[in-house]
Amino acid sequence: MDTVYLDTHVVVWLFSGTIDKLSETARECIEERELLVSPMVVLELEFLYEIGRIRYRHDVIVDSLSQSIDLKVCTLPFATIAKEATRHTWTRDPFDRLIVANAVCNDSELLSRDRNILEHCRRAVW
Repeated sequence: MDTVYLDTHVVVWLFSGTIDKLSETARECIEERELLVSPMVVLELEFLYEIGRIRYRHDVIVDSLSQSIDLKVCTLPFATIAKEATRHTWTRDPFDRLIVANAVCNDSELLSRDRNILEHCRRAVW
Protein backbone atom coordinates (compact mmCIF):
# COMPACT_ATOMS: atom_id res chain seq x y z
CA MET A 1 0.00 0.00 0.00
CA ASP A 2 1.24 3.47 -0.88
CA THR A 3 1.89 5.83 1.98
CA VAL A 4 0.99 9.46 2.38
CA TYR A 5 2.28 11.82 5.04
CA LEU A 6 -0.09 14.24 6.74
CA ASP A 7 0.82 17.83 7.48
CA THR A 8 0.04 19.13 10.96
CA HIS A 9 -3.12 21.02 10.04
CA VAL A 10 -4.56 17.90 8.40
CA VAL A 11 -3.98 15.95 11.62
CA VAL A 12 -5.72 18.67 13.65
CA TRP A 13 -8.70 18.70 11.28
CA LEU A 14 -9.03 14.91 11.34
CA PHE A 15 -8.88 14.84 15.13
CA SER A 16 -11.45 17.62 15.48
CA GLY A 17 -13.75 16.09 12.87
CA THR A 18 -13.45 19.12 10.61
CA ILE A 19 -13.38 17.00 7.48
CA ASP A 20 -15.24 19.62 5.44
CA LYS A 21 -11.87 21.41 5.16
CA LEU A 22 -10.41 18.42 3.29
CA SER A 23 -10.35 18.29 -0.49
CA GLU A 24 -11.77 15.30 -2.32
CA THR A 25 -8.21 14.22 -3.13
CA ALA A 26 -7.29 14.48 0.54
CA ARG A 27 -10.26 12.35 1.58
CA GLU A 28 -9.39 9.69 -0.98
CA CYS A 29 -5.77 9.58 0.19
CA ILE A 30 -6.86 9.19 3.79
CA GLU A 31 -9.28 6.39 2.96
CA GLU A 32 -7.05 4.45 0.58
CA ARG A 33 -3.47 4.78 1.81
CA GLU A 34 -1.22 4.07 4.75
CA LEU A 35 -1.06 7.26 6.84
CA LEU A 36 2.16 8.54 8.36
CA VAL A 37 3.27 11.67 10.14
CA SER A 38 6.74 12.98 10.69
CA PRO A 39 7.87 13.15 14.32
CA MET A 40 8.02 16.91 13.65
CA VAL A 41 4.23 16.91 13.35
CA VAL A 42 4.11 15.43 16.85
CA LEU A 43 6.39 18.20 18.14
CA GLU A 44 4.43 20.90 16.32
CA LEU A 45 1.19 19.60 17.84
CA GLU A 46 2.74 19.96 21.29
CA PHE A 47 3.89 23.50 20.51
CA LEU A 48 0.38 24.40 19.34
CA TYR A 49 -1.01 23.00 22.60
CA GLU A 50 1.51 24.94 24.67
CA ILE A 51 0.58 28.25 23.04
CA GLY A 52 -3.14 27.55 23.32
CA ARG A 53 -3.91 27.07 19.61
CA ILE A 54 -5.25 23.53 20.19
CA ARG A 55 -6.93 22.05 23.26
CA TYR A 56 -5.29 18.61 23.38
CA ARG A 57 -1.73 17.43 23.81
CA HIS A 58 0.09 15.64 21.03
CA ASP A 59 -0.25 12.19 22.59
CA VAL A 60 -4.05 12.44 22.87
CA ILE A 61 -4.32 13.43 19.22
CA VAL A 62 -1.86 10.88 17.85
CA ASP A 63 -3.17 8.02 20.01
CA SER A 64 -6.75 8.78 19.00
CA LEU A 65 -5.93 8.89 15.28
CA SER A 66 -3.75 5.80 15.58
CA GLN A 67 -6.79 3.91 16.82
CA SER A 68 -9.38 5.45 14.51
CA ILE A 69 -7.52 5.66 11.18
CA ASP A 70 -4.33 3.66 11.86
CA LEU A 71 -2.09 6.74 11.77
CA LYS A 72 1.58 5.93 12.41
CA VAL A 73 4.58 8.07 13.30
CA CYS A 74 7.47 7.60 10.88
CA THR A 75 10.61 5.99 12.26
CA LEU A 76 13.16 7.04 9.63
CA PRO A 77 16.46 8.17 11.20
CA PHE A 78 16.47 11.84 12.12
CA ALA A 79 19.95 12.38 10.65
CA THR A 80 18.65 11.31 7.24
CA ILE A 81 15.68 13.66 7.48
CA ALA A 82 17.78 16.59 8.75
CA LYS A 83 20.25 16.17 5.88
CA GLU A 84 17.39 16.26 3.36
CA ALA A 85 15.89 19.30 5.13
CA THR A 86 19.05 21.30 4.39
CA ARG A 87 18.07 21.16 0.71
CA HIS A 88 14.70 22.85 1.26
CA THR A 89 15.82 26.46 1.39
CA TRP A 90 12.47 27.81 0.16
CA THR A 91 11.24 28.19 3.76
CA ARG A 92 12.64 29.28 7.10
CA ASP A 93 9.98 27.30 9.00
CA PRO A 94 11.87 24.39 10.59
CA PHE A 95 8.68 22.37 10.99
CA ASP A 96 7.82 22.65 7.30
CA ARG A 97 11.37 21.84 6.23
CA LEU A 98 11.51 18.68 8.32
CA ILE A 99 7.95 17.55 7.54
CA VAL A 100 8.58 17.90 3.80
CA ALA A 101 12.01 16.27 4.09
CA ASN A 102 10.50 13.32 5.95
CA ALA A 103 8.05 12.64 3.12
CA VAL A 104 10.78 13.11 0.49
CA CYS A 105 13.11 10.67 2.28
CA ASN A 106 10.38 8.04 2.16
CA ASP A 107 9.56 8.88 -1.49
CA SER A 108 5.97 9.60 -0.45
CA GLU A 109 3.42 12.29 -1.06
CA LEU A 110 2.60 14.89 1.58
CA LEU A 111 -1.00 15.87 2.13
CA SER A 112 -0.99 19.61 2.82
CA ARG A 113 -3.06 22.68 2.08
CA ASP A 114 -0.11 24.97 2.84
CA ARG A 115 0.34 27.11 -0.26
CA ASN A 116 4.12 27.42 0.16
CA ILE A 117 4.55 23.66 0.49
CA LEU A 118 2.30 23.00 -2.49
CA GLU A 119 4.30 25.46 -4.57
CA HIS A 120 7.75 24.10 -3.69
CA CYS A 121 7.34 20.40 -2.91
CA ARG A 122 6.76 18.30 -6.03
CA ARG A 123 5.22 15.47 -3.99
CA ALA A 124 2.76 17.67 -2.07
CA VAL A 125 -0.90 17.14 -2.90
CA TRP A 126 -4.19 18.67 -1.94
